[in-house]
Amino acid sequence: MQTVSTHTIASALPYRHADAHKGTFGNVAIIGGNTGMVGAALLAARAALFTGAGRIYLSFLASDAPSVDIMQPEIMCRPLVSVHQLSLNAIVIGPGLGKGSEALHQLGLCLANHTNSLLIDADGLNNIAANTYLQQQLSARQAPTVLTPHPSEAARLLNISTTQIQADRQAAACALAKRFNCCIVLKGTSSLCTNAQGDCTINTTGNVALATGGTGDVLSGVIGALLAQGVSPYDAAQLGVYLHGLAADTLVVRGIGPAGLTASELIPEIRYQLNQLYRQHHATKNE
Repeated sequence: MQTVSTHTIASALPYRHADAHKGTFGNVAIIGGNTGMVGAALLAARAALFTGAGRIYLSFLASDAPSVDIMQPEIMCRPLVSVHQLSLNAIVIGPGLGKGSEALHQLGLCLANHTNSLLIDADGLNNIAANTYLQQQLSARQAPTVLTPHPSEAARLLNISTTQIQADRQAAACALAKRFNCCIVLKGTSSLCTNAQGDCTINTTGNVALATGGTGDVLSGVIGALLAQGVSPYDAAQLGVYLHGLAADTLVVRGIGPAGLTASELIPEIRYQLNQLYRQHHATKNE
């Protein structure tokens, strides 16, 4: 099994031509933020913005959700009834999604969409694990799909115990990828990235500072933005987990963590590390 490193993922960075415009870098929608969990969707959307997607749309399930993100007004909040009518390149569903009929309805719409790249996280995964029909939809999906489970979510999807997942993480990740015909990010210490073809890499960045609420939502937004920019699912997964962990490593070196590092603090550092990696890789590249 290979390791994810600067060398292995730098070539996946999307090149930003001088004549590009916001449409060049893709449109991504974030669907989630049910009652009491609006922050999860906000974190994912802000992470997508800072990872370079051209347009970010955000649709909440909570009836009392804000109509604008005051901290990042560049993010466009749209009602659920209209988000699926937008021209999109990628959708992220799950951060703060919760359960209930509307959550199931939104998942069904996303899985039935065979055009856009799709990332499913958090309660998106839990709802699928509990619903045979959604599992069938996921397995049959033709468009690129990435799942980002932590060990407990992976266990629910495979109907085994978390202990069994942790006993052989590579086998579990590969089983998920094969079963659902998608790319998997099995989160945790040394996150694994796998695809349905059996490729598997282990991430080399990250630390215990990431063991706090919201960091998974940030990762979802990062990978969703990369998908929107045309990065392949497997490369987007590897690049996303690498940058996510690298940001945490760098912040800890500066004394911001491991205790008390917040998910929000990761977002600007991810942007910085992304641009540093971009400059290093494309320094001599001609347009």
